[in-house]
Amino acid sequence: MRINPDKCVACGNCTYVCPMGAIYIDPAIKRATIDRDECVECYACFNGLSKESLNPTMVRTIRKLFQMMRVRFEPEPDVCPTSAFEPDKLEWPRVVRRAFSDPRVPHESTGIEGRGTEEVKTNDVSGRVKEGEVGFTIEFGRPGVGARFHEIERMSMRLAKIGVDFEKKNPVTTLMSDIPSGKIREDILNEKVMSAILELKTTVDRTEEIVRVVKEVEREIDTVVVLGVGVRCDSNGDEKIVAPILEKLGYELHRAKTNIGLGKITNPDLVQVQTQEPAGAAK
Repeated sequence: MRINPDKCVACGNCTYVCPMGAIYIDPAIKRATIDRDECVECYACFNGLSKESLNPTMVRTIRKLFQMMRVRFEPEPDVCPTSAFEPDKLEWPRVVRRAFSDPRVPHESTGIEGRGTEEVKTNDVSGRVKEGEVGFTIEFGRPGVGARFHEIERMSMRLAKIGVDFEKKNPVTTLMSDIPSGKIREDILNEKVMSAILELKTTVDRTEEIVRVVKEVEREIDTVVVLGVGVRCDSNGDEKIVAPILEKLGYELHRAKTNIGLGKITNPDLVQVQTQEPAGAAK
C-alpha cells in the first residue's frame, strides 16, 4: 500500500485505522507516510476509510486559512478526503504479507481464506484428531504486534527436531522449503504478517513435551504466541485425559469450541465413520 503524496493532506485519519501502527505523519514533508517494513498489507486503511474526492490543493488552502484564524478544519474521522491510498501491485515475496493479514484473501496454496486450514476448529468435519490424539494450533502475532517468518521458523524447526508432523494443508507448511526440518523459505523469512498459525497433531502421551517446547521457544521470540489444544470428547462430552496434563503445566483451561457432529463431512477419504465413537471434539 502507498499514500499518494500529491493527494494526501495530512489529516491524520489513516493513522488511527492502521492495526500495525505503520502509518505516521512525516513532519519533514507534511504528508502521511507508510512504514513499509511494518506494513503487513492488510488493507485496513484502504477498506476501512470512506473515500472522498476533494481537491487536495483546495483542502490544504482552506486548512491554512483556518489555521491563521486559529480554527481547525478537519474531515470526518472515518474519511480519507482525497482518496490518497493507492494499492501497490504486490510481487513475491511481499504478497505473502497480504495472504496472511487480509482474511478476505484466499491463500494460493490452500484456496481458502484465513490463516489456517478450513476446518482447523471443526473436527467433526475433518476427522483430523481421533481418540488418543491431540491437535495443536500455534498462533503467532496479533494486531499491533505481528510476526515475522523467522520467528515462526524458530518454533517450527524446534518442533521438527522432536519429530512432530505438520498439517500438510496449512499455509505455513506450504511455505516450508524442507518440511521434515521445519525450515521455511529463505526469501520470506523477514516478511511480516499480522498473524499466522502452525498446525500439528501428535499422540496424547506427547502433550506435555510439545507444550514445554512451545513455552521455551515463546520466550526466545519477539511476538505473541497463543496455543490451542484440540481433543476428542468422551461419550459424556467430557475430556479427562489431556485436561489434567495442561492443568499440571499451569494452564487455566477454557473450552473454546465444542462440535456436536452437525458438520458435513468434506473429506470422506480421510474420515472413517465410527458410529460408536462420539462425534464431538472439545478445543
